[in-house]
Amino acid sequence: MRGGRGGTRGGSGPGSHGNRESGRPVRAARSRWVTPVLIGYDASMSRLSRYILRQLAPPTLFIAAALLGVVWLTQSLRFVDMIVNRGLSASQFLYFTVLLLPGVLAVILPVALLCGILFTYHRLSFDSELVVMKGAGLSQRALAVPAVVMALAVTAATYGLTLYAQPLGFRAFKDQQFVFRHNYATVLMREGVFNEVVDDVTVYVRERRDGELRGILVHDDREPDRPVTVMAERGVLTRTPAGPRFVMENGNRQERRRDSARLSLLYFDRYELDLALIAKQPETRWREPGERYIDELLFPKDTDTGNRHRDEFRAEAHKRLVTPLYCIAFVLIALAGILSGEFDRRYEWRRLLYAAVSAATVQIVGVGLVSVISTIPGLTPLLYLNVILASAGATWILSGIRPRRWWGANRPMATEGAG
Repeated sequence: MRGGRGGTRGGSGPGSHGNRESGRPVRAARSRWVTPVLIGYDASMSRLSRYILRQLAPPTLFIAAALLGVVWLTQSLRFVDMIVNRGLSASQFLYFTVLLLPGVLAVILPVALLCGILFTYHRLSFDSELVVMKGAGLSQRALAVPAVVMALAVTAATYGLTLYAQPLGFRAFKDQQFVFRHNYATVLMREGVFNEVVDDVTVYVRERRDGELRGILVHDDREPDRPVTVMAERGVLTRTPAGPRFVMENGNRQERRRDSARLSLLYFDRYELDLALIAKQPETRWREPGERYIDELLFPKDTDTGNRHRDEFRAEAHKRLVTPLYCIAFVLIALAGILSGEFDRRYEWRRLLYAAVSAATVQIVGVGLVSVISTIPGLTPLLYLNVILASAGATWILSGIRPRRWWGANRPMATEGAG
């Protein structure tokens, strides 16, 4: 007994002595075993996160491209008149549509991100990959990290679109549209129509044949006391370094002075009309809110026009500041719909429907508030509150907290007493 006790003592003595005197080496040995396991665990978690992120990118890009194509087709309908009646070329048509893409993308990206996340996480859930990931130790928060990372990246890209690319492209589009509509080389090409190229200047062309205009009539009434009418058998439109010229042949120029009722008539073999003298420049037109940069919207110039449209400018500015935030709100709504609650394949379509309806509601409320704050600026905080409440509600659902847990925690003794 003593030997056994002594043996036991001897066996435990050195061990306990070793633990007391060399506790640090034992802990170091334990850390040498535990650290590689934790590193491997973290590495597997990061690999799973990268895997989810790789699964998210293709559907999101595909949906964004599909939506962009649909919107591009609808936007291109506005150029039908320019293509048919004003001779808009294919290259000009493509250039016009490209200029509108930043504004379209700013609206499409949050929706595409929502659809991409719903599709990807639904597929991962349907294939039981999310169940396996949870079994491997991935928490609900870790499952949501890849989607949040993508949301932040898309939000930053959307801010670049709304704050810089959108006004830049829309301004260039409006300038080109203005020039094209007042480009007399296209206006004068319309046959059998009295075209008022500018105020009090009317041009008529009977027909066009082989690039030549025939049966030309130009009436210039910009000086009411000295109206001028030019008629010619034919003419051509040419471009010179000084600007566009309308060269007419075999015609006459009539000028009547109303004060003296005298008519001056001049026959010519060749007559050049300088269109640059009556051409309008894009800088002379008023720029719409969509063409202005954020500083021009928030701090408009102190002019009559700026003061009259100040509320409209600021509504546009707040719209551009809040639009990228829909990316984060939509992602949180999608994650709350997919990851919250227990997994049940029979009713998972309801979660997708609830998430889509919730995101659509947030978007509709935001669009409605933009039109409202242009007339009632005091309601501007509601535009941001709409996104904040949607994001906070989705985060609360995603966290898994339920009110019934609080109620159950407050009534344990009452339940026991009833039992």
